[in-house]
Amino acid sequence: MLLSILLGITGVLLFLYVFWKRLRDDYSSDIIFQVSTTVLLGNALGLVVAKIFLPSYFFWLSMLGILIGFLLMFFKFKLRLFETLEAIILAGLPMISLMFFKDSVINSSLYSFLGFVGTLVLIFISYWLDLNYKSFNWYKSGRIGFAGLLSGAVFFMIRSIVAGFGISVVSFTGTIDIVLSGSVFLILVGLLVYLGRSK
Repeated sequence: MLLSILLGITGVLLFLYVFWKRLRDDYSSDIIFQVSTTVLLGNALGLVVAKIFLPSYFFWLSMLGILIGFLLMFFKFKLRLFETLEAIILAGLPMISLMFFKDSVINSSLYSFLGFVGTLVLIFISYWLDLNYKSFNWYKSGRIGFAGLLSGAVFFMIRSIVAGFGISVVSFTGTIDIVLSGSVFLILVGLLVYLGRSK
């Protein structure tokens, strides 16, 4: 219980810091606080609903809560879509890595530990991409959002592949995860293609 609380608090603090750092040059601290708080509340609401009705789908219901929170703030403040979406993805990766770490410790799960390591690697790759994406000749638009969208796409692609092998990992719902993760992967790739072609 204590470990869960400590890791939960750490995850929230990391999310708030990374989210603020990504958007501090574009929005006031008040707007950033409202958006990040609403997104986190959406996440919490999704987890509560999952705990009561669909425990196996806690990951997807928390994602749905985050999406609803994001959309509410997107229309309220007329946020920039790709910049804000990237901030949510990059800020969310540390939370996901801690989720895997917690499960690997509590349940002695090798697969969750590998998920933890894999997510950490993805975090480092995302920040490398963020520093270097403007130098990619094939990414003609040079617009912000590339690192977040690509990192998110890779994450859900891996989820879909792992689910296809039937490996039991925390937050996975079985074979349906192939469809859900694959769908999100395709959506993110579509957004990435659009972003790359836009002026």
